Amino acid sequence: MDESDMLVLVEKRGRVAVVTLNRPEKRNALSPILLLELARGLKELVEEDQTRCLVIRGTGDKAFSAGYDIGAIPTDLNPEMMELLKDNPNPLETGLEAVASFPYPVIAMLNGLAVGAGCELAITCDIRIGVEDLRMGMPPAKLGIVYSPSGMQKFINTVGLANTRELFLTGEYVRADRAREMSLVNYVVPRDELERFTFSMAEGIASNAPLSLKGTKRILSLLLGYQEIDPEALAEAYKLIGEAFSSEDLKEGQRAFLEKRKPTFQGR
Repeated sequence: MDESDMLVLVEKRGRVAVVTLNRPEKRNALSPILLLELARGLKELVEEDQTRCLVIRGTGDKAFSAGYDIGAIPTDLNPEMMELLKDNPNPLETGLEAVASFPYPVIAMLNGLAVGAGCELAITCDIRIGVEDLRMGMPPAKLGIVYSPSGMQKFINTVGLANTRELFLTGEYVRADRAREMSLVNYVVPRDELERFTFSMAEGIASNAPLSLKGTKRILSLLLGYQEIDPEALAEAYKLIGEAFSSEDLKEGQRAFLEKRKPTFQGR
């Protein structure tokens, strides 16, 4: 297969591995197949156990990822489909979990737009480095979507409750300086410095003691494990998600997005 046809590219640079989201025509939007390929690629790196730091980037200079492919969002979910969604990881969850559970540090090299699920992918990484013309945001409210509890919790852990409320309730994108203030990114650098800065940090991390890197990342994950939502609250959350997925507003949000216009929501 020609490299241009592959949705996820994996390159090894010594102890650093570079994973590139490769859908430039869609601003590296996360399709189900891309997410499953991402999970498979990371699984192979884990099994080889040669990588000590991972860098995730997007192809081109426009976007890290424009989010989940809007055309792939299901509507009119019946009870059986809702149960399937609740009990079985979907491709987005599978891809994000592969990043979260990668045993060594992961750096997001944010070369452009990072919104929606692309923004969640970025904050799933351990460290984020962005360009000066970066934009980030969470637009579910502008589409008629209720986001997952696990996704919202991840934002709370990263940027705090107040900033999570701002991101999700306004649905607006923030620029690099505000993203830095909110802790959406750790560093903001000029575009021509992005690769040098990122790989300098990645190589420095990769030179550290492997057991220390792996142990530190695992303990940090364990410390956050207490935040699991109880079954009754989780059922309520999925009921709210299901109502939104079956709403007329979601269909209107999808149409408006594709037609590049402001949606007219009716609350039903």
